[in-house]
Amino acid sequence: MKKIAVIGSGTMGNGIAHSFAQYGFDVALVDINSEALQRALQTIAVNLDKQVKKGTIDDQLKTDTLKRIITYTDLAEAVKDADLVIEAATENQDIKLELFKQLSSICKADTILASNTSSISITLIASVTKNPANVIGMHFMNPVPLMKLVEVIKGKETSAATTKIIMQLAKQLDKIPVEVNDAPGFVANRILMPMINEAIYTLHEGVSGVEEIDTVMKLGMAHLMGPLQLADFIGLDVCLAILNVLYTGFNNAKYAPCPLLVDMVTNKNLGMKTGSGFYKYTPGSKELVIADQFSKH
Repeated sequence: MKKIAVIGSGTMGNGIAHSFAQYGFDVALVDINSEALQRALQTIAVNLDKQVKKGTIDDQLKTDTLKRIITYTDLAEAVKDADLVIEAATENQDIKLELFKQLSSICKADTILASNTSSISITLIASVTKNPANVIGMHFMNPVPLMKLVEVIKGKETSAATTKIIMQLAKQLDKIPVEVNDAPGFVANRILMPMINEAIYTLHEGVSGVEEIDTVMKLGMAHLMGPLQLADFIGLDVCLAILNVLYTGFNNAKYAPCPLLVDMVTNKNLGMKTGSGFYKYTPGSKELVIADQFSKH
């Protein structure tokens, strides 16, 4: 593995590109929007600066990391020589299927195609490619440079050789890979999203308030972040998309998204990314403030 292509320059995509480049890989970062690519590079630079200040890397490694990332708006040009392509696009099934169909036609025959999907079937994604044995899931956690876990998801046709390569590769990034089989939500989100959904129902039904619900989970269950704050951090639209995959995939009412979550997404209150969710966010401020609609005052 020498050259890595990452498709999508959003939060997950730029974090994945950052991690690979930091550990010596040449990275092609791809997005249809050149402005998004520039924002991604700025984000990576800021995050590298934070690592320098903490003493986890030095200035030279920061410079080398940035040099290893080349941006592209042309998909074919970016992936033509890639040994591994990691898709980190929008959590939308149709978009991912079309993208993997294209990748299968333009990549080298032995290129491994990975998806950072948090819930969509790897077996389904692989079904539109010419070589399903080379398709796998690499579900990184946010923020990617800091979080150790990588869920490595095997589709029904994923080969043992592909799985072994990706498990070893994750370790090269100083990550801890965990091998799981393909199922809606895999392990992480099959467990996490129903908890977040139940926390939203608890708020929706008036059992308690935003701060109180998060405090119970932080102090009582030793969670670093309460479920409502975590939902804001993930993005309420992403939470809704994953719950819909679980609900459809298992055909079980226990995964049905809370109406409050649906309403918030409809009204574009998506959490940190829009400045308001269960909490409201001011750039540069670390203070956690309850969103106006949930405030008791």
